[in-house]
Amino acid sequence: MLEPCQPEAAMQQSFEIRPLTRDEIDVAVTWAAREGWNPGPSDATCFAAQDERGFWGGFLEGEMIACISVVTYGAAFAFLGFYIVVPQHRGQGYGYALWQRALEHAGQRSVGLDGVVDQQENYRRSGFDLAWCNIRFGGLLDAVPQASDAFTLTWLDGLTQDVAAFDARVFPAPRPAFWQHWLSAPGHVSIAAYDETGISGFGTLRRCETGAKIAPLVATSREAAQAVLAGLLRDWPKDEEVFLDVPEPNAAAVALARDLGLVPVFETARMYRGRRPEVARDLIYGVTSFELG
Repeated sequence: MLEPCQPEAAMQQSFEIRPLTRDEIDVAVTWAAREGWNPGPSDATCFAAQDERGFWGGFLEGEMIACISVVTYGAAFAFLGFYIVVPQHRGQGYGYALWQRALEHAGQRSVGLDGVVDQQENYRRSGFDLAWCNIRFGGLLDAVPQASDAFTLTWLDGLTQDVAAFDARVFPAPRPAFWQHWLSAPGHVSIAAYDETGISGFGTLRRCETGAKIAPLVATSREAAQAVLAGLLRDWPKDEEVFLDVPEPNAAAVALARDLGLVPVFETARMYRGRRPEVARDLIYGVTSFELG
């Protein structure tokens, strides 16, 4: 995610800011691919399902030159992502004007983001404070983990009460519309793991421009996470990459990613403006999305 820049007086008066249409959200996802963010083919549909008016664009003389998302979740939380300005118009104030206008869509909600680590100071100037860092691990798997006999695996093709309750422990607001699309999207494979106490983990393998992301991966223990991974990766080609976005404070998740043979690719800074939500980071073995939280 690019840094917010201060506007310049030279910014043209023909610059228009408005919510994106559904087709323009597809353009934003295409730009994300061009930036190397490795989106999936179903991302636009899943993301728009949560808050179609949460995607904003900046248009210069009718041409889209910038985009951002501030997607709302209920009355108390929103998440910022997709902040991109086309290279020839960066540093001219267009991105910052769009940033300010789109944040108005959040109202009084707390807002989260996953931004470039070295731009933390810029985000702080817009009222965001660091909560923790996430590390994207990627590469070819050394081996597929094995599931313990203590776990039973179940395929997911839609949101269940168990999954919704588990997600409530790691995300600050309900997101049923998002999950209904995410769990049933083409190219997505989702599994829940159960032990004698009930649900102990769930995750999704999502094909992307390059390889696949395990997103999310939520579990009560490393063993439960491994069980979910065993199901998701059972038929995954050995010569295709896998990516896992891990909260750095979760040492068990970091160790699991390394033991899979994955290596750090880059980091993001998870930051919040307003009240910082309480989430169980020790359950997060893979973040759902750097764009939507």
